[in-house]
Amino acid sequence: MTQPIIAILRGLTPADALAVGQALIDAGIDRIEVPLNSPDPLESIRLMATAFGGRATIGAGTVLTIEDVARIADAGGRMIVSPNTNPEVIRETRRLGMESYPGVFTATECFSAIEAGATGLKLFPADQAGTGALKALRAVLPKDMPVYAVGGVGPSNFAEWIAAGAQGFGIGSSLYKPGETAELVASRARELVAALPA
Repeated sequence: MTQPIIAILRGLTPADALAVGQALIDAGIDRIEVPLNSPDPLESIRLMATAFGGRATIGAGTVLTIEDVARIADAGGRMIVSPNTNPEVIRETRRLGMESYPGVFTATECFSAIEAGATGLKLFPADQAGTGALKALRAVLPKDMPVYAVGGVGPSNFAEWIAAGAQGFGIGSSLYKPGETAELVASRARELVAALPA
């Protein structure tokens, strides 16, 4: 079953990609991003997209340019996550048939992202914005536009963010740190999924 979590695997290496990816998918987390500031991220994306493309959405994070978008598409990625709102990147992502999750913090950024064709919005850094900001944004955003809270969110405050209007979460270092075993990632992934409100 698909869970409303995007796993952020910053620092993942190609050697660990398949084992970690499998651990996440087995726990029900089937949206996986490899930030571009990881070691050889395109190879990790290629490996996971080839192995798991039919069961998971594999993509890249920290995507800043349209050139990056093209390289990720060539590697088999189907999801682009950015820390910022760049309409050019969003439009190119959508033109190539990929999902686009740009980073937003203000109403202006939200609506710029929506106008450019974003699939969903990444409220980042969520802990700095706070649930009050999300509630205010949700009052004016289209009801069908998903917002993922990213940065400082976790099991202790999932319910609070969902009550404020979050549809999902991006989870990074509390799920994966470079060099950790797939078994540890699997355990953390199961705990995260169990902590989601029913």
